Amino acid sequence: MFVRPAPAADGTTHVPVGGVEDLHGADGTDDQGRNRDIRCRYAATMDAQIPPTGRPHDQILREMDALANAEASWEDGRTWSLVYHAGDVHTTFLKAAHGLFFSENALNPMAFPALRRFEAEVVRMTASMLNGDAQVAGTMTSGGTESLLVAVKTYRDWAQATKGISEPEMVLPVTAHAAFDKAAAYFGVRQVRVPLGDDLRADPEAMEAAITPNTILIVGSAPDYPFGQVDPIEELASIAAEHGVGMHVDACLGGFLVPWAERLGVPVGVWDFRLPGVTSMSADVHKYGFGAKGASTVLYRTPQLRRFQFHVTSDWPGGIYASPSMAGTRPGGPIAAAWATMQAIGQDGYLAMTGQILDTSRRLIDGIEEVGGLEILGNPKLSVFAFRGVDVDTYAVGDALETRGWHVDRQIKPASLHFMVTPAHAGVVERFLHDLGDAVDDVRAHPELASTGQAAMYGMMTTLPDDGTLDEIVLQTLDGLYSL
Repeated sequence: MFVRPAPAADGTTHVPVGGVEDLHGADGTDDQGRNRDIRCRYAATMDAQIPPTGRPHDQILREMDALANAEASWEDGRTWSLVYHAGDVHTTFLKAAHGLFFSENALNPMAFPALRRFEAEVVRMTASMLNGDAQVAGTMTSGGTESLLVAVKTYRDWAQATKGISEPEMVLPVTAHAAFDKAAAYFGVRQVRVPLGDDLRADPEAMEAAITPNTILIVGSAPDYPFGQVDPIEELASIAAEHGVGMHVDACLGGFLVPWAERLGVPVGVWDFRLPGVTSMSADVHKYGFGAKGASTVLYRTPQLRRFQFHVTSDWPGGIYASPSMAGTRPGGPIAAAWATMQAIGQDGYLAMTGQILDTSRRLIDGIEEVGGLEILGNPKLSVFAFRGVDVDTYAVGDALETRGWHVDRQIKPASLHFMVTPAHAGVVERFLHDLGDAVDDVRAHPELASTGQAAMYGMMTTLPDDGTLDEIVLQTLDGLYSL
């Protein structure tokens, strides 16, 4: 959750970071030794403008380095989202691969044949990993959100062209990614959100009951973001095939994890292109594929279906303009780094890292269950999960963890704390569980913490009426991020 920036007396804008005030030591540093003034220097001065004369490179880089050191501490496993770190050696390798194609632009792959090869091979390797046959076709995108956007756009245009549907609908569980909301708003597709079953997975019967003559696709996740559950894709795919609608499996989060988890014996069911009813999938290379941001893939069962994703303008005075995805200019670095990382890690590497990730996740989940007063939501089998307090305030526990240097994400339905495990977390399990136990004890001993800090903010937001009030608060926050 963002916090609206507040101008300080010196003209700078101070954006509070969750729990950062409590991290300050008496000497002006947090518990990681970072200067608190630097950590709060996140926005431009009120008179920000291009400097009249250029500044020295080393001076600029020193300032940027100081700001980078003040960001969330993800290298040592204290951040439970946003960054997928496979080690310093791999990161150095990614930067080198990315840098080799720093200036190239995949807007015109004919001008840069290496990027054309990299993208085609990334798509082909991903399709093979997801058990797609030779007909499966796709493209790379800038991330999971774009992959979901272009998938919805594709089905909208396909349904209009082949079925004459002018008021398209899509059916999806409430846990399907929020990017589908964005796609619905962008492309005029009505979304029908269906409640979950008791197991916190998509309810196939309820999903089928929501299908109408205007339905163009149904959606399942592998896994979903909020609770880390793999939806019953087999049943959903069968329903899609029976009704003649599209079926998109959103594996943006787990596409480069679930295949290897399945090989290691994790019972996830059949969930990919092995099912005839699955007509498209998305998988992010920059998540558990450990590529550089932003790199995702979107795949379709046939090139004919993929054709509805493309856009062509052929009568523009500037020439023929063709785009395979949302963006025009497409940076070459992420495409090259995606190809490089898949080549470098290999199947054996993905299997090994997945085994480590699953082991770390199980140790964390088991340890959390041993802490009194906490409850794991659902039955997560992978590396994404959430828990909530039973007799302690969930958000207050999150605040108490922040004061101990752990960055955790908050969820609202229900109130819970969210975790995504990466190789960086293998060495911090015991320390985290120790701090978690202490945090729970603190909150239990001081119930008033539920009315302070982020606990109060999130607690207030979960009780707001469904009348757009929360939306307005968030919109004001977004405005504030761009205010000087």
